[in-house]
Amino acid sequence: MSRKLRLMIPGPTPMPPQVAEAMARPMVGHRSKGFAEFTAKLHAKLQQVLQTKNEVLILTCSGTGGLEAAVANTVNPGDKVLALVAGKFGERFRDLARVFGAEVLELAFPWGMPVDLETVRAALKAHPDVKLVLATQNETSTGVLHDIRGLGELCRDHGAVLAVDAVSGLGGVDLPADAWGVDILVTATQKALMTPPGLAMISLSPKAWALVGECRSPRYYFSLEAAKKAHAKWNTAFTPAVSLFFALDAALDLILAEGLEAVFARHRLLGTAAREGVKALGLELLPPEEAASPLLTAVKGPEGVKVDDLRKLLLDKYGVLFAGGQSELKGKIFRIAHMGYVDRVDVITALGALEMALSELGCKVALGGGVAAAQKVFLGGVKQ
Repeated sequence: MSRKLRLMIPGPTPMPPQVAEAMARPMVGHRSKGFAEFTAKLHAKLQQVLQTKNEVLILTCSGTGGLEAAVANTVNPGDKVLALVAGKFGERFRDLARVFGAEVLELAFPWGMPVDLETVRAALKAHPDVKLVLATQNETSTGVLHDIRGLGELCRDHGAVLAVDAVSGLGGVDLPADAWGVDILVTATQKALMTPPGLAMISLSPKAWALVGECRSPRYYFSLEAAKKAHAKWNTAFTPAVSLFFALDAALDLILAEGLEAVFARHRLLGTAAREGVKALGLELLPPEEAASPLLTAVKGPEGVKVDDLRKLLLDKYGVLFAGGQSELKGKIFRIAHMGYVDRVDVITALGALEMALSELGCKVALGGGVAAAQKVFLGGVKQ
């Protein structure tokens, strides 16, 4: 059994040493002047990475907590909400709206396929009273990257507020929130932002804040009005996860030093290499390549091999952890994440381990074939 774990899952993702070191900083008072000054600088970095001029509120919770805050502060019982569902996390956003009493109009798309903009356009035309549209940027359950820019244009024309789950995509793929008309942007630390789980970030446009002012739904810990009031003093409404603030700051420094465009290009390169490697082994991708996420490659299990057996062998013998399928895809696919603190050699290692595990399970694969295909991408031999 390998003692070294190589995380190739969509969260928690590998953590850079600079981030781990930041978490070891001595504790400070979260109501101190020094921490307020630190938070102000952290906020400016978040605005750069989220590509927004709006305030970015930091909540001590998981990404799901951030999604709940988005709904709890904008949805009144009976409000008509359009939920775009094409995977597990689209379902989660939909379910949150139902919990808060919304009249949910669900548009369901096949898992592994992108949201169809014309279908959304027709739904908005048929339902002019839709107040809020719930969308997922990077659906990690299927490995699909959805067209947020197109959805932003539709919602702008309709007058609806667009709320986007960018928990796994933010920091790995381009999402200029203001330019694309994203009114509510929710993300979290443990995925492309290379920080341990525990913080969610949310930003709202003026149009979204208008909904907050009209919202009657109960909330306390997740009150964005309370968070906004504290934020005015560079503080938080409740005790923050101070060490995670330090960690996030270090991760943002790494992202900004590399440059957003370079970060996005790196992920596109890794995604292309992973897909080419998988195809070279005779395996089939779940999504069409034009909709495939640069952050995660979803692969159909090979015929005659149980996906869970493959994942167990990869973990136990080679120390490589892939994610399995969720819900209706459980046992049917495995998922190779390449987001955040991941480089070319990580992808090469993952493909090499996959080749050996498949061979041991009786699959006819050309050892080195997947690795060679990825290397060709890295050496510039395949167009991205």
